[in-house]
This record gives sequence, structure tokens and C-alpha cells, in this order.
Amino acid sequence: MRLFGLIGYPLSHSFSRDYFTRKFEVERRADCRYELFPIASITKLPELLQHHPDLEGLNVTIPYKEEVLAYLDVKDGLPESLPACNCIRIRNGRLEGFNTDWIGFEHSLKPLLQPHHKKALVLGNGGASKAVIYVLQRLGISYEVVSRKLHDGSTLTYEQLNFAVVRSHPLIINTTPLGTYPNVQECPPIPYDALTDQHLLYDLVYNPELTKFMQQGQIRGATVRNGYDMLVGQAEAAWRIWNEGRMH
Repeated sequence: MRLFGLIGYPLSHSFSRDYFTRKFEVERRADCRYELFPIASITKLPELLQHHPDLEGLNVTIPYKEEVLAYLDVKDGLPESLPACNCIRIRNGRLEGFNTDWIGFEHSLKPLLQPHHKKALVLGNGGASKAVIYVLQRLGISYEVVSRKLHDGSTLTYEQLNFAVVRSHPLIINTTPLGTYPNVQECPPIPYDALTDQHLLYDLVYNPELTKFMQQGQIRGATVRNGYDMLVGQAEAAWRIWNEGRMH
């Protein structure tokens, strides 16, 4: 039995387990299963691997996308300017790190972009934001990173986000978990009145389907998109990586 799974904390709801479980059923992969491994600290990872020697691959989610880097044996699969890992392939006891978030994000963002989407605001500076920033750099889109305090690459605080700043940045990407079910009334504290029909609001949150952040944009005519397509893209990229070079 081939075993795959997700590490993070907490893991109350998991896109990855639902997605791969359905995928294995549809593709009649009775030899594969996908499990959740909520670990309260990344230091528990070696113990987890010891208890599950049949693990072939792991997805990594909040809050360990950066902390897990110290446990990788091979980092060749990580772009040099992208210090976050959301996918691990386990071969011969060695942990090989990859980032498939950027693949899913780029694939889902590009069809939405219009010529005027030249400046972006990235809300949040956690592990997920690193993949978003990497894609913006690849696409030549200038950006500002917004967080509560100025640290770890952030260039603006939420307090500095005024009408003019939001109006002049027509692409706004929420990389924070604000608004995720069940806290559906939460949303990033930005001046939503500055939004217009020229704005594109992309929320990495996928549950609920329409977050309050997206609703605020929709009311003002903005284009909105949630993180579902990004998640599908990163999951399929992970599946390709786990099967690369493997004899079937």
C-alpha cells in the first residue's frame, strides 16, 4: 500500500485528503491511500516518519512550509528564491523538498490577468505568500507585501493601506487564512471602498467558496477568484513528483 499524507496543525479540514481520496477512487488506485498527520510541532516529523516507514510523499501546510526546510535532505526541487516547501517526496529514507504552490497559483492566475494588472498587494507574509511573490516576479508584476508589522519581507502595514494605495494596486491577493470556515465573517482590514471594477481579488482561501474578502470586491464590480484551482494545480503537480521515475 502506497501511503501519502498531509502535515500541519491544526488539520480540521483538508482539501488534500478529500481530493486525493476521490482521485484514488476515480482512478481505481486501490493501492494508494492518503492520511492526515496533525503534528503540534515540526520537531515531531522524524517520529512520524519512523512510525510510518511506508510513507512515499507528504504535503505540507500551515504553519510548517518554512520550518520544514531544516528537515529536508534534498532541496534541488525548490526554486532558489522560494524559501517554502509544500511537497515532500520520500525516496530511500531521504526527504526531497519541492514547491508546487507556485505552479498551481501561476496556472490559475494567468488567465485572469488584464494588461492593467501591473501592480499587486500581497496580504500576509507567511509561507503561502512566498509562492505568490515568486510568481509575481516571474510575471514581471511589481508588488507590496502587507502585514500587521514590518518584518520578514513586508513593505507595508495594514495601517498604511489607504485609499490611494489600494486604488493604485489593481491586483490584491490574500495569502492569510482570514475568512476560512468557520470564521467566515473575518476578512483582511483593507479600505474596500477603494476597489473598482478594474480590481482583481484573488483569495487563497477556498472554503467558503465566496469569502467575505471576495464579497467586498464583488459588490464593487471587481473580478474575484478563490484558491480552489490553485489547490488542484498544486495537488496534481505533487502527484506527478511522487510518481516521477517510479516503476509502475
